[in-house]
Amino acid sequence: MSGDARFEDAGEAPLRLVAFDEEDLQVISALVQDSVLHGADMQWRPRERRLAFLLNRLRHEDLAASRAAGRPVERVRTVLTIEGAQGVASQGINRGDAETVLSVLSIAFEPGDAPGGDVIVTLAGDGAIRARVEAIEVALRDVTRPYVAPSGRVPDHGDDL
Repeated sequence: MSGDARFEDAGEAPLRLVAFDEEDLQVISALVQDSVLHGADMQWRPRERRLAFLLNRLRHEDLAASRAAGRPVERVRTVLTIEGAQGVASQGINRGDAETVLSVLSIAFEPGDAPGGDVIVTLAGDGAIRARVEAIEVALRDVTRPYVAPSGRVPDHGDDL
């Protein structure tokens, strides 16, 4: 019997996902919401046509189980890559700033000449990064074991996460 995957199915296993369309990208966007990073944790590699981020990702897939079991909120180091990037632009951030903490709000796709367009990473505080892509290919890969979130809490967006 097969069914849709659920957040709870992930358990402690590291996530490895790739988005090839807008629906897949919404899943990755939900998983990286509230991730934090420094400007220096972004790397644009034009020859490889890759934009990469090293995120401290909130483990949304484990929040319900953690709360039910009385466990602390966890984060995990995650590499997020946007492949096939032809160009990158940013606004409202200094990508070389090693001190400023940035927080990811969402990732979205704005279609252009099919199948290409722009992958937009929206950050808290009116910051954004836009990668012009040939087609959607965004990968998420957890690279460490989960660890207790230093703040010990989930960011409050005025809803029930």
